[in-house]
Amino acid sequence: MKAFLSVGILALIMSCTAENKTTEGNPEASTEATTSVKALKKNLQDQGYQTFDYIDEKTGDTILMQQYFIAFLKSGPKRSQTKAEADSLQRLHLQHLSRMYEEGYADISGPFGDDGAIRGITIYNVPTLEMADSLANMDPMVQSGRLIIEVHPWWAAKGFSLR
Repeated sequence: MKAFLSVGILALIMSCTAENKTTEGNPEASTEATTSVKALKKNLQDQGYQTFDYIDEKTGDTILMQQYFIAFLKSGPKRSQTKAEADSLQRLHLQHLSRMYEEGYADISGPFGDDGAIRGITIYNVPTLEMADSLANMDPMVQSGRLIIEVHPWWAAKGFSLR
């Protein structure tokens, strides 16, 4: 659990490094930001991502929203592994999550802090639900039946960081 928590914290820290540029009082920067948002939106849509944008009434900035996918990792039906088997699966699980992050498929993963049925989440940054589901099902914990997944589409502003 400590190793999973460490990976989750690491992923959280890494996800908070997105640049947040302000264009207030600088018309050239505002034009560049709008052009950049348009270019980013086109690039995402060309890759099959779902997006929409809106104008923030306070700042006048164009906010680009992108569809992500949240995989809820839930307790599965097969949880009778020995401690050695469970520890081995945990190592493989963490390797899988690290690989998803390193290859750009997942932006953040982490466990929940209680001992409930929902054990954790991974947010996948991929164009389709089918791709997110396929990647989540590659997790050794899911393949073993120790965890099951439930994937849902989720919208978030592109480039915004957690606080």
